[in-house]
Amino acid sequence: MKLLITPDDGATAVLKAVRHATKGIQIVIFRFDLAPLEQALGAAVARGVPVRALIANTNRGGEKRLRKLEQRLLESGVTVARTGDDLIRYHGKLLIVDDVLFVLGFNYTRLDIERSRSFGIQTKDPRLLKAACELFESDALRQPYTPGDDRLVVSPENAREVLSDFIEGAKRQLCLYDMNLSDPRMMKLLEQRVKAGVEVRVIGGKVKKGPEGMGIRSMTKSRLHARAIVRDGSRAFIGSQSLRKNELDQRREVGLIITDARIASKMQRQFDADWENAKPKAEPATAEEKPDSARASAE
Repeated sequence: MKLLITPDDGATAVLKAVRHATKGIQIVIFRFDLAPLEQALGAAVARGVPVRALIANTNRGGEKRLRKLEQRLLESGVTVARTGDDLIRYHGKLLIVDDVLFVLGFNYTRLDIERSRSFGIQTKDPRLLKAACELFESDALRQPYTPGDDRLVVSPENAREVLSDFIEGAKRQLCLYDMNLSDPRMMKLLEQRVKAGVEVRVIGGKVKKGPEGMGIRSMTKSRLHARAIVRDGSRAFIGSQSLRKNELDQRREVGLIITDARIASKMQRQFDADWENAKPKAEPATAEEKPDSARASAE
């Protein structure tokens, strides 16, 4: 298992995997403007590697780009499917190359990869790979999906339950990167952890009615695009979902529970460094949660 941190690591791991693929590539796309990756996908087809792309039916302000991307990929020989409209947004970021799974918090865009703090995971775990392949097939064929491994956190199927259990399991510390922390039930769980003596710190954008005792800061040196949690320095979560009702219950979001203490420790060090450079917030935001579409520009 390997941790990817943007902007530090860039797109190197993703590009390397695609350029060396020999058996097959499956990619889920919400936003995309990386010309080198598009070229690498076309080159994979040219050397006989099957490439399948599942492209979001919609994203705010970028539908024309998605349709143009579809056409270019089709012309290069990629098999393209479009997500359904049963959920209000398909926002997950998955890439499966041969026997390697990438679960990403960032889009395939220069803004996310070169200028934003986010995370991704690269793993060869066969159970996770199987679960991710099943998810890709279900969404590509617009069929129901049943989670095959609770480490793969899929909204709306199991995300609320898995992430609730993850938060409740904290004994000493919770460190969160979250752009839209606002779900009342999740906020209640965080409040309970604070009252139980757990240190809770959040690097985020808008935080709705944060409980007393929860530290909140804003990124200052780079754009924030991360949705991640480090628990007790030994467990972690990385994904595309914030702790917000829509992202837990009404959208397709994908994340991963990480039990590798080495990865969690590295994430903790990054959080601590970002926390030191972050700007303290005088008080949490109290405005009512904005409609889903109003936040899409940050996604």
